[in-house]
Amino acid sequence: MSQPREIVPGATYLLTRRVLRRHLLLRPDAAINQLLVYALAVSARRYGVEVHALCAMSTHLHLVVTDAQGVLPRFLQFFHRIVALGTKVLRKWEGPVWDHEATSVVRLLTQAAVVEKIAYVLANPVAAGLVRHAREWPGAKVEVGELGRGALYATRPSAYLDPKNPQWAEEATLPLALPPGIEQENAEGFRDAVAAELERQEAQAHAELEGQGRRFLGADRASEVSPYERAMSFEGLRARNPTFAVGREQGDARRTAAAAVRAFRVSYRAALERWCAGVRSVLFPVGTWWMRTFHGVSVDGAVLAA
Repeated sequence: MSQPREIVPGATYLLTRRVLRRHLLLRPDAAINQLLVYALAVSARRYGVEVHALCAMSTHLHLVVTDAQGVLPRFLQFFHRIVALGTKVLRKWEGPVWDHEATSVVRLLTQAAVVEKIAYVLANPVAAGLVRHAREWPGAKVEVGELGRGALYATRPSAYLDPKNPQWAEEATLPLALPPGIEQENAEGFRDAVAAELERQEAQAHAELEGQGRRFLGADRASEVSPYERAMSFEGLRARNPTFAVGREQGDARRTAAAAVRAFRVSYRAALERWCAGVRSVLFPVGTWWMRTFHGVSVDGAVLAA
């Protein structure tokens, strides 16, 4: 049985979703970029999700978002469905688009973690050996200077979305929000911190590729590869599935977070066992989502609406 997922309103996450068998279905081009930005803008507005960073790689998507209303699973389901169905039309693709593994959801518990993971998202094309600097990547992305003050814009894609359906507006704009806890007067310092971390990660990627005797593919060649090919570079088995991050050299925060995750799971399992035994009055811990949404269980003494 999979571990229960704790969904807390106002939490910030690094989200990653991978394409089936590392096919290059999201290879950057105008149509795919338009689909991704439009779908993200519509989905974020529908579920009140604040978007901080985005990088669409050919084989996977990275996002950093804040789930203001505590409805992250609904947002992911809606967003990924639009992207998958639109991609199937654009690529004339039969079968699944997404990998069978669930979306990686990593809760970012400190400002250090937010800075590091946003830089990680932006640096992804560099770490993959595709472009020398993050700003050169031709896929849908956010740049450092846009953090907390820019916006992404797209018109409605012609693929899949019915122009007669009122839920698909002709245009969609996605404002880029500052992460929680960062005020406007501190925004420039936050962007400077992300820029410094991005520079560090880019330099690390440069050193690793040089050590391997490899060269960067380049934006033009990355845009010209067939979307039906697969990434063939070595990728180790994903043995770890982290649920939170606190940033480097944050030992006390890591121990506190790990203890909180264990406490939630223990409490959830105990409540679920009693509920399965027929005790419908049992209280589930704060952060319970699935059982509250689909079975209306009590959380903190009140039965919350789905």
